[in-house]
Amino acid sequence: MSDLLDDPNIGPDAVAEPLRRAIGERYLTYALSTIMHRALPDARDGLKPVHRRILYAMRELRLSSSGGFRKSAKISGDVMGNYHPHGDAAIYDAMARLAQDFAVRYPLVDGQGNFGNIDGDNPAASRYTEARMTAVAEALLDGLAENAVDFRDNYDGTLTEPVVLPASFPNLLANGSSGIAVGMATNIPPHNITELVDACLHLIRTPDARDDTLLNYVPGPDFPTGGVIVEPAENIAQAYRTGRGSFRLRCKWQVEELGRGQWQIIVTEIPYQVQKSKLIEKLAEVIQTKKVPILADVRDESADDIRVVLEPRSKNVEPDVLMSMLFRNSDLEVRFSLNMNVLIDGVTPKVCSMKEVLRAFLDFRREVLIRRSTHRMEKIDHRLEVLEGLIVAFLNLDRVIDIIRYDDEPKPALMREDWGREFVRATSEADYVPPAPAGEDGLTDVQAEAVLNMRLRSLRRLEEMELLREQSALMEERAGLEDLLEDESLQWISISDQLRDVKKIFGKDYEGGARRTLIEEAAEVEEVPLEAMIDREPITVVCSKMGWIRAMSGHIDLDRELKFKDGDEGRFVFHAETTDRLLVFGTNGRFYTLSASNLPGGRGMGEPLRLMVDLPNEAEIVTLFIHRPGNKLLVASSAGDGFVVAEDEVLAQTRSGKQALNVRGDVRAQVCKPVAGDHVACVGENRKVLVFALDELPEMGRGKGVRLQKYKDGGLSDATTFNIADGLSWLDPAGRTRTETELVEWSGKRAGTGRMAPRGFPRDNRFT
Repeated sequence: MSDLLDDPNIGPDAVAEPLRRAIGERYLTYALSTIMHRALPDARDGLKPVHRRILYAMRELRLSSSGGFRKSAKISGDVMGNYHPHGDAAIYDAMARLAQDFAVRYPLVDGQGNFGNIDGDNPAASRYTEARMTAVAEALLDGLAENAVDFRDNYDGTLTEPVVLPASFPNLLANGSSGIAVGMATNIPPHNITELVDACLHLIRTPDARDDTLLNYVPGPDFPTGGVIVEPAENIAQAYRTGRGSFRLRCKWQVEELGRGQWQIIVTEIPYQVQKSKLIEKLAEVIQTKKVPILADVRDESADDIRVVLEPRSKNVEPDVLMSMLFRNSDLEVRFSLNMNVLIDGVTPKVCSMKEVLRAFLDFRREVLIRRSTHRMEKIDHRLEVLEGLIVAFLNLDRVIDIIRYDDEPKPALMREDWGREFVRATSEADYVPPAPAGEDGLTDVQAEAVLNMRLRSLRRLEEMELLREQSALMEERAGLEDLLEDESLQWISISDQLRDVKKIFGKDYEGGARRTLIEEAAEVEEVPLEAMIDREPITVVCSKMGWIRAMSGHIDLDRELKFKDGDEGRFVFHAETTDRLLVFGTNGRFYTLSASNLPGGRGMGEPLRLMVDLPNEAEIVTLFIHRPGNKLLVASSAGDGFVVAEDEVLAQTRSGKQALNVRGDVRAQVCKPVAGDHVACVGENRKVLVFALDELPEMGRGKGVRLQKYKDGGLSDATTFNIADGLSWLDPAGRTRTETELVEWSGKRAGTGRMAPRGFPRDNRFT
């Protein structure tokens, strides 16, 4: 370390410290910056710094809701140059989102031009669009000129910006927020202002109100895109109580009758933050993959409103059943996560309950009220001082004019003059006697300046009366402000009145102010098996040796000659029905499930089975058969290990299949046959046969299994089950069935070596 400090290339201000501490301190600084200045919103105004700076810059540009529009490029440029030293693209994206009525419950920016749409299209470039503030944004800024909040220097110290906005309503919950910081994230859904104000008023009346009581006023989120929340009430209550949870949100739909029993489903509202174009693509994929076989078609007939048409394949299906399946297989139902992680005091991140967030907002509103009232009192005191000087001037007008006309320095003269005797004498007949001005009996600096700046037209008698009335009104207002600042109950009454005004402005009568999202209980829909939704028709399943599979209409002759690709030949041919499910067992020990109704037609050569399931290229097909519920299977590996498994246990719901027989290295799955009997017969590659009782094999769901037969060299060739009373059968080389009933010579315990196969046993060591 000392050698390093002696290096002449290192400056005298260099400090040596461990790398671990240096990196830790710098990463902590970055993390705190991300949490406080980028990702988490402030509980007081519900804004992140970039949004706050956008609104403040628009205020400085005088872009009121009733004024004109300005180019978005001008706005984002001002924000970047004055307050937010980041990329203009990021600033414009943030501003554009504030203008999207499908993304923000109460838009803060009034956009003119292409600001994107619910399909997911991006806004036009900032040079093509214009913007101004909305009335909601002005409500957030109300009081900014009255010392309601603290200001701080901007990034280069040339200007100042507000630390937080005064916020007349709880914007954090009204518009929601989302963000990812370092080690933490936030995701808050939007709510209805009317309901939030009612909850705030209840919290003012009952400061120790329970969290669950607030749900009587705020039953749940209110998303800008509407939809239906189907989350149970107890889950919603738990989420708001802890600040963490989730809500199931569905689309809003209705059945449209087409006559003659025909109908179609119209989706009129889609879940929040779901892009309509992506939703249509997903529904089209569901139709193509036949995950929902009763859905025939989907069309997007939307214009300004949402209208997505879903056509059923059969009019005999219940609409509720179809929608229930679509809720499970598409984004027509989503789960919105709640994580109310906010900066509760502008500095400290905390996961808050809804009550804590509303409490933080109300405490902030009280602070704003006190600061605005104090600021107003200071303005009144200044004005009263000026009024007293003007009234003195009116009551001693001749002397004032005399001083101004003839004195070389009228201001000091006005301040030196003793107005007390003349003042009292002049006002002896007046109803109202103002207090004497500051100083001995002369005018103060402020009063003298006001008198000198007074216009000649103000010297009429009527103006004097106006000044007296104004002074009286200000004195009355000041007394009221003094009472307000001294009495906390009066402060909460004033805050309640302000909140009621907000509710009156942005409540039900405000455009889009009514609740959009419904809260209902999820209807219980009886599960209908897929087989019941598919027309039952006979087919013949054909699978070639190379794995090309197809379904031919009807039950054809199984001995009929079929066409295959060059170099390929038939391997599996059997009769089935479109309602059947097929099981494929691979040499990797996994079972894959296919729906017979999804098989390609028999006009061509079919399609590779590997495109339908995720069967690895190095794995081969051991067997393909129809699933029979309740049946059991004997599975075994080439190493001679195996067990019995229930067919219902190996049904797979995904393309990746379900692992049953565990194999490693060169070992592969060798046998999969239905259990039909009370004994097991197995034959090894050494042509030794062993027969043992079936109950010696365990029934498992997954595993390596137990040893069926012991080998010195080679492995298992084949295995089967049979009834010992009927004997063991196989096909001899001539194709004739032979049955051996005397099996004492080959009978033994599981894991034995067995004896050489009977005379006439097939040379391929297969039972069938």
